[in-house]
Amino acid sequence: MAIDVTMPALSPTMEVGTLAKWHVKPGQRVKSGDIIAEIETDKATMEVEAVDEGTVIELAVPEGLENVPVGTVILRLAGEGESSQPPPRPSERPAPSPSLEQGRAAALPSPLPLREGLGEGASAASAPAPAGNRIIASPLARRIAELQGVDLATVSGSGPRGRIVRADVEAAVGKPVASAAPALVAPAPKPAQAEPVEARAPAPAAPVTSDIPHSVEKLGNVRKVIARRLTEAKQSIPHIYLTLDVELDALLKLRGELNKALEPRGIKVSVNDLVIKALALGLRQVPKCNVSFAGDHLLVYDRADISVAVAAPSGLITPIITGADGKAVSQIAAEMKALAEKARAGKLQPHEYQGGTASLSNLGMFGIKQFEAVINPPQAMILAVGTGEKRAVVKGDALAIATVMTITGSFDHRAIDGADGAALMSAVKALIENPLGLVA
Repeated sequence: MAIDVTMPALSPTMEVGTLAKWHVKPGQRVKSGDIIAEIETDKATMEVEAVDEGTVIELAVPEGLENVPVGTVILRLAGEGESSQPPPRPSERPAPSPSLEQGRAAALPSPLPLREGLGEGASAASAPAPAGNRIIASPLARRIAELQGVDLATVSGSGPRGRIVRADVEAAVGKPVASAAPALVAPAPKPAQAEPVEARAPAPAAPVTSDIPHSVEKLGNVRKVIARRLTEAKQSIPHIYLTLDVELDALLKLRGELNKALEPRGIKVSVNDLVIKALALGLRQVPKCNVSFAGDHLLVYDRADISVAVAAPSGLITPIITGADGKAVSQIAAEMKALAEKARAGKLQPHEYQGGTASLSNLGMFGIKQFEAVINPPQAMILAVGTGEKRAVVKGDALAIATVMTITGSFDHRAIDGADGAALMSAVKALIENPLGLVA
């Protein structure tokens, strides 16, 4: 029996992937551990290894195809003693439609089970093959046939693997049937005057067009996920922002001494590395901020894993310094350098960017004085770090000049009260202004 290899879920948020490159071809022998393909996920481009051994029968998904659903068969292998010839195609399967969505449905039959309550487009690609005389039809097609008195046994299916879809039943009736669809997917609508505003679905946005000379840049998977997740975060998380000014002179002096001592080891500590450590220790001092909101309960974390925003060519990604509260500053610096390089090359592994208990975003290197960052769910806080600059400060009864940096914490107000957020900000400020605590 042929072995089906499916599109893997390579990150928690991955729903679809792009088959970026094949490393095998039909007739090639594959053993466990061989690299078979490169998959572009919502986070990075990753190599996929074979789990089973066999001979490649068929590349079920063409190289470069986008939006392949997780669980879709992408490769078929023949086991020991089996034929390596491609399986026969059902004669009734139609040629792929010029439509992109129909083309995907025909080329990518999904092995996922049929989900009740979904409409035509959502369920057609996930139907099983016909078995014996059993009639395979979408729920919508069955509903229309029932209302119109059509015997499905007399209808020829044009969907994937001979599945009967809405268009087939309408062809049998001899006209389009529009009234049956709402009966499957939603109850009858309430009177307009009784419908609450919140229940009304927003009208679909009109395509953006322009007479101004322009080019069109297609969004990659990473940018699509960034857009979706940040929109959800701003719409669903009540953000509260707390800002403090922090003096940097003592930290800059310590950083110079550390780098001089670490030079023989080839390690260079940045201000960002020290702030990562300060945030991690601050979260341990104020554990009420090291949490995630989870409906009717909170997740309270026992260590501080800091997600650090890195600008990569494909979009923003947040590699994680795991257990930053327990690591030396030199170790944080070495790990951060390696993770940033992998992030920019699109080579991060899932365990290197999945999780995190809080985030840090630093735009100081661009001269940004202050900004408010969007929380990265399911985390409950993110620290935005601005540039260090010379400012006038009051010391005692006199004015003085100091290097000052503005930091802003964004907190999920469902999980973190303002007083607790303020306590964390004060703890981070104290650690930065008295930096020996970062290396003690």
